[in-house]
Amino acid sequence: MYVEIKGLKFKYKNSSEEVIKNFNLQIAEGEIISILGESGSGKSTILRLVAGLEVPTGGMIKIGDKIMVDDSIFVEPEKRGVGMVFQDYALFPHLTVEGNVKFGLKKMNSREKAERLEEVLNLVNLSEYKTRYPYELSGGQQQRVALARALAPRPSLLLLDEPFSNLDKDLEAKIRDELKIILKTTGTTTIFVTHDRDDAQALADRAVILQRGEIVQNGCPEIC
Repeated sequence: MYVEIKGLKFKYKNSSEEVIKNFNLQIAEGEIISILGESGSGKSTILRLVAGLEVPTGGMIKIGDKIMVDDSIFVEPEKRGVGMVFQDYALFPHLTVEGNVKFGLKKMNSREKAERLEEVLNLVNLSEYKTRYPYELSGGQQQRVALARALAPRPSLLLLDEPFSNLDKDLEAKIRDELKIILKTTGTTTIFVTHDRDDAQALADRAVILQRGEIVQNGCPEIC
């Protein structure tokens, strides 16, 4: 399996109760997985643990052939090769679309950055918007810029936190269809969290239902 999560546990420092309890998940390369759950179920915490933004109290996360965290190893977030799109997109307001997308391409030279910028902007149909600032874009366009920025460094794993929550219903359906095409075209292994069953059914190859930090169902999105 490309991603392996075993026995993952987490609790906040001032809490006696675990937020994540013995979470286990295996993901094949190129698979799109949805973690479906109500607010407070722990689904966003799973993404933060995978990204390295939180340290688990137990368990192991492996991506490819590399252990990211276990009882003796912790790989820093910037060294994990993981891309993340936050719920509010977290675009830099003082940077143009071009600046936002190029932000994570520090290891490339100028020519490579320019080529990769054009590739990902073509992918998300925003080639004509590279000189605009986030405030000049619609919600759907901002979401696509955030996706382009996350995809630009060719991440080993992409994490999406409630990617459609800020969009109206008509735009949501259009964007999630486009997103699935982009993820399948690039073969990007993806975990996205949502509370919306329609999103899970439309986008995921497989859905995991989370309740109070524990998986209660793991299977095809149609059965959610």
